[in-house]
Amino acid sequence: MLQEEAPAPTPPAAQRAMSARPAVPITRVGLAAGARTATGIAELDRVLGGGLVAGSVTLLGGEPGAGKSTLLLQAARCLAVGGHTVLYASAEESPGQVRLRAERLGAVDERLLLAGETDVGALLALVEAHGPDVLVVDSIQAVSDQAVAGVPGGVAQVRECAQRITGAAKRRGMATMLVGHVTKDGSLAGPRVLEHLVDVVCDIEGDRHHALRLVRAGKNRFGGTGEVGCFEMTERGLAGVADAGRLFLSEPAEGTSGVAVTLTLEGHRPLACELQALVVPTSLAYPRRVASGLDSQRLNLLVAVLERRAGLALRERDVYASSVGGVRLVEPAVDLALCLAIASSRRDHAVPRGVVAVGEVGLAGELRLVARTERRLAEAARLGFDGAIVPNAYDGPAAGLVLTRVGDLTAALAAGLGAGSRPRRRAGGDRSGGEVAPASSGSGGPPG
Repeated sequence: MLQEEAPAPTPPAAQRAMSARPAVPITRVGLAAGARTATGIAELDRVLGGGLVAGSVTLLGGEPGAGKSTLLLQAARCLAVGGHTVLYASAEESPGQVRLRAERLGAVDERLLLAGETDVGALLALVEAHGPDVLVVDSIQAVSDQAVAGVPGGVAQVRECAQRITGAAKRRGMATMLVGHVTKDGSLAGPRVLEHLVDVVCDIEGDRHHALRLVRAGKNRFGGTGEVGCFEMTERGLAGVADAGRLFLSEPAEGTSGVAVTLTLEGHRPLACELQALVVPTSLAYPRRVASGLDSQRLNLLVAVLERRAGLALRERDVYASSVGGVRLVEPAVDLALCLAIASSRRDHAVPRGVVAVGEVGLAGELRLVARTERRLAEAARLGFDGAIVPNAYDGPAAGLVLTRVGDLTAALAAGLGAGSRPRRRAGGDRSGGEVAPASSGSGGPPG
């Protein structure tokens, strides 16, 4: 007679391993695991929070041609020069192609090991054989696992390969940097779990027609995400720009209309940015509203506010607006400067040189205070500006600037484009060293 017997359940291997490691008080956990290794590129270290952490996995994404491979190859060379063994696994290019680019960048060193490998099993075998301190994989979408169905770059392949590489990095204490592709809308390709697996997610932004590149961290388990690294693309690769304050300012002729300057925050770093606008008669039934480097929906909103609240006639005008230098400005702090640039072009009256505008514009035409205004003004003073137009709500230090406080958009246009718009210093200014000149907040500004 046959009788069915169920075997006693046994815990999975992973569960048994976990039960063998008792919990310890947090005060007894050492801090050595959080020690950082500088990459040798100051702007990249700024974004990472000081450098690479042993056992961490960093994912760098960006558009094709943005400079992902260039930046990581330069970082790999700096780490190799610093005495660390680096394994650069190129799954998209042959070692010969990588060597040619390394020669151009001056990134050749004996401690920098190259491998043209696409199989994740073979790649991890190379890791076991050479024991590198740092692993660079270019790119995670080009690596595949033969035991997993699907083509390289598919959801299952990317998830499995990322898990195996991340497991090896944690087990060996090996800092790892992965290159990631992006989709048409700019998000990282592959499963969303990829971003959850890694410790740091960075993105490199930049227009291929401009030399500027910005590196930001959207996730960082070992530091903040508020910093941004500024780079300039040169023949020798990406060069860090420590003082980016003047990158986005042009030198228009005195009296040029349609130009205004604001200060935006990229992470914790204030940057002076120039906004340009061109308002011309339209030949179409529906006027154009074209934005370059700006949010097009925000431009439409501000044009409507200028028409309704400030009496600026734009209904039969095309409006073109752009930011200088290829930087993309999306924060509301640039609203006031953009409105000034549009009104300046419409009225053909220049905004005075040496004056910056910082503030958010509401639908009612009111001006709202933006975060860290005092830090923006301090940067404006460092760059040599004379005055600033700010909302009435700002009561902080002037940083040596002549402040013009305004309550609404009509008063701001009168202050920025009126005959007496250039701020004048008076004897015995305010407590912070700058003259405060409140402008009228009436709604009787000159019509467009």
